[in-house]
Amino acid sequence: MAGPGPSRGPADAAYAGLVRPLLLPTWVVIGILMVVPVALMAVYSFLTKEFRGGVEWDFTLAAYDQFFVTRGLFGDEPAQIEWTYITIFARSIWQAALATGLCLLIGFPTAWFIATRPARTRGVWLFLITIPYWVNLLIRTVSLKFLIRETGPLNESLMAIGLIDSPLPLVNTNLAVQLGLFYSYLPFMVLPIYAAVERYNFALSEAAADLYASRWATLREIVLPVVRPGIVAGMILVFVPSLGAFLAPDLLGGAKTFMIGSLIDEQFKGSQGNWPFGAAVSMILMSMVMVVLLAYARAQGRAGR
Repeated sequence: MAGPGPSRGPADAAYAGLVRPLLLPTWVVIGILMVVPVALMAVYSFLTKEFRGGVEWDFTLAAYDQFFVTRGLFGDEPAQIEWTYITIFARSIWQAALATGLCLLIGFPTAWFIATRPARTRGVWLFLITIPYWVNLLIRTVSLKFLIRETGPLNESLMAIGLIDSPLPLVNTNLAVQLGLFYSYLPFMVLPIYAAVERYNFALSEAAADLYASRWATLREIVLPVVRPGIVAGMILVFVPSLGAFLAPDLLGGAKTFMIGSLIDEQFKGSQGNWPFGAAVSMILMSMVMVVLLAYARAQGRAGR
């Protein structure tokens, strides 16, 4: 049988009594800026849309019903699955997953390169990675649109060197949205992996080489398992904001690249917006993300035990 835990002395009790008041501002900020908005969104998702805009305080499941099923123009037909919004969700998940994979493909070698530089130059490389975040995301997205438009520098340069005869239609395509997501969230992948690689003990790789392990075997069996927490953290930090992004789809995409963030944004615009439906879509999106994160946390808990 396990013995009793360590007893807490007067010093520990005094420390705990000092910490609790210091944590009070943190809990207040979390409550006001996170819990209250989410609670309001959850309440609004069960309200009824007012004909002239706004909401009526009649609680109903109509907003969720609108997302999953359709009953025709006048609501008197048999219920059928509403594939429009499900397709938008599927497209968003695909775009976010693709952006995450692309960021991982580029971000891992970049993080490895920075972490293996001399200590005096690592700060310079990290500075270069974080420079784009000194500029607002909206400005960066508009700049990317200017770069890839038909009369932009990219197409003009390709035509000047003879690689293409006419401008490439890049704007309002899935490729443009993917470029926007990749450009926006690549540092979110590089920095966590860099932190994990920086703590990696390279003597393990040397030991593997002494035992005649190939570079790929060393990467697969030693490096990746050790730095996996950084990789997973980077994937979460890229996937979650990419899933709800709306600037890249709105500015770089078109009607065929509509994503969840754009759908939610449209519901809160103007006096004819559907606030309950927008809130319901937001809650569905948040629930999906929470299920994935909780499943990952549970799997990590099992692995730790």
